[in-house]
Amino acid sequence: MILWFVLLGITVGLRTMTAIAVLCWFAWLQLLPQSGWLFWTGSLIAVIVFTVCALGEYFVDTLPETPNRTDPALVGARIAFGVLVGGMAARAIFEPTAGGILFGVIGAVIGTYGGYHVRMYAAKALGRDLPVALGESAAALALAVFVCWKLHTFLLLLG
Repeated sequence: MILWFVLLGITVGLRTMTAIAVLCWFAWLQLLPQSGWLFWTGSLIAVIVFTVCALGEYFVDTLPETPNRTDPALVGARIAFGVLVGGMAARAIFEPTAGGILFGVIGAVIGTYGGYHVRMYAAKALGRDLPVALGESAAALALAVFVCWKLHTFLLLLG
């Protein structure tokens, strides 16, 4: 389970809103149950709000004036969403929330700084940032869907 929480956190480090949007979709589709303080994640409103935020982030990330993800405020936002996403994922599969939070934050830090260095290297190698930004958004979305699907299949095994 640790790996899934870290990978979901890496998604947060790449694109802050992607993991929470995907988790809300899975909760709304009743593929990952959320209860207690996370009841709101399965609502259509949460799905719409976080999907719009994720789409907006994909667009804004392609703009040249977008601040660096390693700016302290943006790192703080990624850590905060790593906490939220890690806790949501852990609770959905009946694992300790604290572990999900810890490994979600570790993944968010890895995704933030590792993603930054990979992106800078790839953009320099290609001579353009836009294709790298689009590829990074696609990779973050694919990774979030993959991890949430793995969490869902784990729940089915618990059955």
